[in-house]
Amino acid sequence: MRLALLSDIHANHTALEAVLKDIRGQQIDSIVCLGDVATMGPQPKQVIAALQELGCPCIMGNHDAAVLQTDRALQHLIAPPLIPLLHWCADQLDENEKNFLRSFKPTLEIPLEANNTLLCFHGSPRSNIENIYATTPPDDLDQMLASHTANIFACGHTHLQMLRQHKGQLIVNAGSIGHPFRQTPVSGTPPTLLPWAEYAIIHSTQESLSVDLRRVFFDFKNFAETISRSDMPLKERWLQQYSI
Repeated sequence: MRLALLSDIHANHTALEAVLKDIRGQQIDSIVCLGDVATMGPQPKQVIAALQELGCPCIMGNHDAAVLQTDRALQHLIAPPLIPLLHWCADQLDENEKNFLRSFKPTLEIPLEANNTLLCFHGSPRSNIENIYATTPPDDLDQMLASHTANIFACGHTHLQMLRQHKGQLIVNAGSIGHPFRQTPVSGTPPTLLPWAEYAIIHSTQESLSVDLRRVFFDFKNFAETISRSDMPLKERWLQQYSI
């Protein structure tokens, strides 16, 4: 089985198109989206349409939940300066598109070859606002992963690609398609964004298991022009955050 993991698209359809083009050349059997699909960028409707066409299972991210409950944005860990952009994205979506977001699941378990199991979630298995980093203490990981017997865990949320081993289990962060971070953000400081898209592939056979963390370049100039032409708030801030 070759499984593609998409995460944190954040309404960047231009980057998503580039990733899907790359996927078409990778002999992928199935796709899972790990959440945060239609906020913070200029193309929320286009991203939802693309995911609906794919028909892949989707995980509920904190931003997806916030779009459906804009009055609870802070509880969903949306930073106060970004709330106007959250409302703008929510206003772009009709009820059918919001119903699509409502269909997202908190977790998804997928059986793999050789009795391996993959557990997919957004932040951690118990919360889509928890962060799992390469530096997360093992004792904290034990609490986050408690009672789960999967061999492989797949997440997003941090916008940082990662492959980490924890007591024989693999933890994979697919990174972010729409807004990959250059490094772990410092509290109160906007993150620096990288001008490419990230995703991951898990390849499972009876004899082996591998993870491919992929970086896909896209037409950043076109995307920047799309941002500039939109009436989304904070668009100058987004463009200033990119590390070109």
